[in-house]
Amino acid sequence: MLNARKVWVGKGWRGKATLFGIAISFLFVVLLMAPSFHWPGVSEARALGNVSQVSATGPLIPETFADLAQRLEPTVVNIRVTKIEKTGFRQGIPFPEGPQGEFFRRFFGERPQRPETFRMRGAGSGVIFDSQGHILTNNHVVEGAQEVVVTLADKQEYKATIIGRDPKTDLAVLKIDAREPLSSATLGNSDQLRVGDWVMAIGNPFGLSNTVTSGIVSAKGRIIGAGPYDDFIQTDASINPGNSGGPLFNLKGEVVGINTAIVPQGQGIGFAIPVNVAKPLIPQLVAKGKVTRGYLGVSIQPLTAELAKALKVEKKKGTLVGDVMPESPAAKAGIQAGDVIVSFNKKSIEGPRELSSVVANTPIGSEVPVTVLRDGREKTVAVKIAKLESDQNPSQEKSNPPEGKWGLGLKDMNPGRQKESNSKRPQGVVVASVQPGSPADLAGVHVGDIVLSVNRHRVSSVQEALEAISKAPEKDSLLLQVKREQGSFFVALAK
Repeated sequence: MLNARKVWVGKGWRGKATLFGIAISFLFVVLLMAPSFHWPGVSEARALGNVSQVSATGPLIPETFADLAQRLEPTVVNIRVTKIEKTGFRQGIPFPEGPQGEFFRRFFGERPQRPETFRMRGAGSGVIFDSQGHILTNNHVVEGAQEVVVTLADKQEYKATIIGRDPKTDLAVLKIDAREPLSSATLGNSDQLRVGDWVMAIGNPFGLSNTVTSGIVSAKGRIIGAGPYDDFIQTDASINPGNSGGPLFNLKGEVVGINTAIVPQGQGIGFAIPVNVAKPLIPQLVAKGKVTRGYLGVSIQPLTAELAKALKVEKKKGTLVGDVMPESPAAKAGIQAGDVIVSFNKKSIEGPRELSSVVANTPIGSEVPVTVLRDGREKTVAVKIAKLESDQNPSQEKSNPPEGKWGLGLKDMNPGRQKESNSKRPQGVVVASVQPGSPADLAGVHVGDIVLSVNRHRVSSVQEALEAISKAPEKDSLLLQVKREQGSFFVALAK
């Protein structure tokens, strides 16, 4: 019995030793083959998990723009323009000096001057937006051009006609008579763009035709001082001279912007006009050659925290009415200076840019509801929109009387200035001087401005202005309504 037990134990041990040897051999083979296998670590495994999660909603980075670029290149054109520029006058061939020259001068008189001109050539880009050959581009590309030549992607050339221009938005429409229907681009919806979205630009930078660049939307709603309707898309897609007027595409191949401007000192800072700005203007440019805009008749400004406090307005949204033009639609509807417009035609107004855009696109003669905040209460009035006419800038005068309590020197309006205002009663007082570093200077008041009211009280003389200042309920702040150039606005002075 004991021997049998020993034998069993011995056989069991030998069997276990055999299995252990096989396991060691298998592990050795696996270690030899390990370099040929990919063993994801913890961090890499998490990364792989994230990739699979992202792929369910779409790739973050396009693998290639090649197919998109190939499909869209036929819709982009090169634009060459020729302009005749005058540089002054040139004297005719001079007479010789001495007695002979004096004889000719007495007989023929002095040689007349001739205008000096030269032919200037420029280039830009454009996008075909219908098969009949209509092309959208920048106004500054074709403004003043005597000749416009369009080159298609297949190198065909056509003389183009400028059929419509709008300098205020820097847009223009050209027309070419092609021999066959052309490939055209689809105009998308720029409001759907988000910061970080991929975009692609096609144009002719420095004359290099059909150049494709890509990047992302860096920002929206940029104001760069180009005009009254600034609302630019900022992108880091490379845009250079010659790209002006070319399209900015989204990944669907839709036009979302018209490339317009760059910051020369920067890198990767370009600006495009949103296509939603262009879409309502294109029918007018094609049909009439110009754009007709709606007119409300108010001077507007942003509602800052200081102004909201001075006006006792809790809401920070809306735009402040600085002035109301006489006999304007706003005046007839009862809108007053100091009102805060918070809604126009049932659309919420965030600031001046939104109001300017929505008023400009409102049909002439239509009656729309406008909601304002006045003395802390909402009031809705009906406004009949008129046609926007050209603006005129009043002149400014300067003098240097002593500064007042707020660093503000005031002067009564002279008869000539009063005549310019087309009013029997003087409207406001003139800012004659501003002390550097004073509350008036810090608030942005300029010499030549006209102070129309002090703490919402109209003034027509320096005496009235000083009385209104002395009666101010809050001695450390002052609310002025100031008129400058095209309109009026409010400023809050604080000590």
